Amino acid sequence: MHTSRTCSFLLIISIASFRWAAVVSGQQLPTGRALLEQNADRVLGLPGQPPVSFSQYAGYVTVNESHGRALFYWFFEAAESPKEKPLLLWLNGGPGCSSIGFGGLEELGPFVVQKGKSKLLLNKNAWNKAANLLFLESPVGVGFSYTNTSSDLKHLGDKITAQDSYTFLLKWFTRFPQYKNHEFYIAGESYAGHYVPQLAELIYDKNNIISQQDRINFKGFMIGNALLDDETDQTGMVDYAWDHAVISDRVYHGVQTKCNFSNPKSSAACDTALNAYFQVYKIIDMYSLYVPSCVDNSNSTQRTHMLGNVSPRTFSMHKAWHVKPTGYDPCQSEYTESYLNKPSVQASLHANTTKIPYPWTHCSDAITLWNDAPASVLPIIKKLVAGGLRVWVYSGDTDGRIPVTSTRLSLRKLGLKTVEEWSPWYSKNQVGGWTIEYDGLMFVTIRGAGHQVPTFKPKEALQLVKHFLSNQKLPYVPF
Repeated sequence: MHTSRTCSFLLIISIASFRWAAVVSGQQLPTGRALLEQNADRVLGLPGQPPVSFSQYAGYVTVNESHGRALFYWFFEAAESPKEKPLLLWLNGGPGCSSIGFGGLEELGPFVVQKGKSKLLLNKNAWNKAANLLFLESPVGVGFSYTNTSSDLKHLGDKITAQDSYTFLLKWFTRFPQYKNHEFYIAGESYAGHYVPQLAELIYDKNNIISQQDRINFKGFMIGNALLDDETDQTGMVDYAWDHAVISDRVYHGVQTKCNFSNPKSSAACDTALNAYFQVYKIIDMYSLYVPSCVDNSNSTQRTHMLGNVSPRTFSMHKAWHVKPTGYDPCQSEYTESYLNKPSVQASLHANTTKIPYPWTHCSDAITLWNDAPASVLPIIKKLVAGGLRVWVYSGDTDGRIPVTSTRLSLRKLGLKTVEEWSPWYSKNQVGGWTIEYDGLMFVTIRGAGHQVPTFKPKEALQLVKHFLSNQKLPYVPF
């Protein structure tokens, strides 16, 4: 065990080494305070974690001092050459679901919790092979993120989520200034179809009015199986279910004749028709039609999460809409939840330092209201495409929640010129999916993937993000 004097000496040596490396690479130099904050956030190892060569950090960034709002993050440096790799922020949706629980430990992070054990397995297709990877639990009330002002939880919505996430980024870059000049991208899935474009727009607008030295080096974003437009999302869900033999002709005709998805107000007749539509998703997995459902004794992964009139408005009236996804292993979320509630794990992550009075969950039980959500984010996407940002949209084609049908209908509304028509792309010798290139936007399908694409098709998902970050088209021929 090191004495305090030895630890201080090692910290001095590490600071000196870091400063020398930063000067050589042209990175911004952290202040002494930033280095101390980084050192405090460094994760030296997690219970049951295999050895890794990359550094990881976790902790809190206060985004509102007067209210005591603090967002929790978990950051993994790239597995190789972190100084040369871009920085990618990943956001899960919900609204109210954890990017650490889903994205971090079940989809694209370096670790996965092993069944029945407090042990982590390495994810050989982790996205930190392509980028420095940052996960954020947002807004407050999600996961380990908290507020000392309980009334904040009654005023949450899309706007405050974007504003707090932007504040988080500014302060995070102050803590980690060596990443300030790196190319910065955002990615996410599901309700992050709202989160990502709205945060992207805020960064884009701020960058246009602040000084060059204060700007975030923002280059683009990528969203998957994303909620984009109420009308087309809902229309596409029903069309997809009928086309994939999930619902009968009678149920399909009932929804078509009783529901007008261009009207945000539902009717009693439409509600009755949708109840029949949702019945089937009580016995199969809405998030991936062809995988088994979790039949473990615990029901934690099948909890419903009611958030009032969250977009799409008509569907949100129905209980089945709010059932949250599981991992595949379909019971994976249970292992994750058990692991993140262990005091030793929380201590290693510098999490739950204020002793939040409820357990960590994938999707927040503390958030019961959602106050603002635009019916469509397509105008934002069109604006950012016109502004020159790189925009990719992808879709796992076995997802019934935000299916490929919905996304295709939504993108058609943008009215973008087609540059290259519908074409297959390859993952080695097999077709990985299809692409269509629009003027300023790339759409990619991933064959055989459900709602959480990196969970179902990890190799193809890593290929996807590598090509997105390098702005290269996916291969059109086997290799």
